[in-house]
Amino acid sequence: MIEIKDIEKSFGDSKVLKGISATFESGKTNLIIGRSGSGKTVMLKTLLGIHTPDAGTISFDGRIYDQLSPDEKRALRTEIGMVFQGSALFDSMTVEENVAFPLRMFTNNRTKEIKSRVNEVLDRVNLKDANRKFPNEISGGMQKRVAIARAIVNNPKYLFCDEPNSGLDPETSIVIDELVQEITKEYNITTVINTHDMNSVLQIGEKIVFLKNGLKEWEGDNEQILETRNKSIVEFVYSSDLFKKVRESLLAEEEENHNHHNHNNDKA
Repeated sequence: MIEIKDIEKSFGDSKVLKGISATFESGKTNLIIGRSGSGKTVMLKTLLGIHTPDAGTISFDGRIYDQLSPDEKRALRTEIGMVFQGSALFDSMTVEENVAFPLRMFTNNRTKEIKSRVNEVLDRVNLKDANRKFPNEISGGMQKRVAIARAIVNNPKYLFCDEPNSGLDPETSIVIDELVQEITKEYNITTVINTHDMNSVLQIGEKIVFLKNGLKEWEGDNEQILETRNKSIVEFVYSSDLFKKVRESLLAEEEENHNHHNHNNDKA
């Protein structure tokens, strides 16, 4: 579990995060959503330690980051996996070498142990026979699965994903969403996903934090987001014609159920 309390971050005169508090739970897919400029990317980078907050605290399962020693901070970083927006694979390395990279960097495992673990995670993300291929020889969806395999190869407690579906077709996006959610539950990882993909929000949004102008405007889950009357959320979620129709249908069904209930009460 990751807890943030009263996080503030400014760049010059621009205040990007304005006292945000939230809890990201383990074993759940926690999503940060919001329009461009809402502060969600800065939030993710602050959680990762790339940006230092001007105020507030970040704690990882009770460990307050600012209170850790340099050695404890280094140890914590080995517990973090990251899936980057463009997968960020090394073009000159094979799939196997890309996935093995964190193990070679952060462990003293022998070559045989590394190979065994790499095969295990590649099998887990359904890339059993891709070891010797290079990133430019596989599809965008496969590249994303390699990035996920690399992110989990070191058994992280915390997994961060920055726009994991960027550049993928809708069908492949669903596969990636389901894979991330399965892995999160399987290994009880605290997963935090920065996304603007509404399909992801509705499919795997077990905990959603909506940012607007550097403030936490709303939080809930993928069922509550469809029912909320919060104007900012409604405008964000139902910005497309398709989702507007979905909302109209839901509201009509809700009104019909309400009228049916009242009618039965009148009869009684």
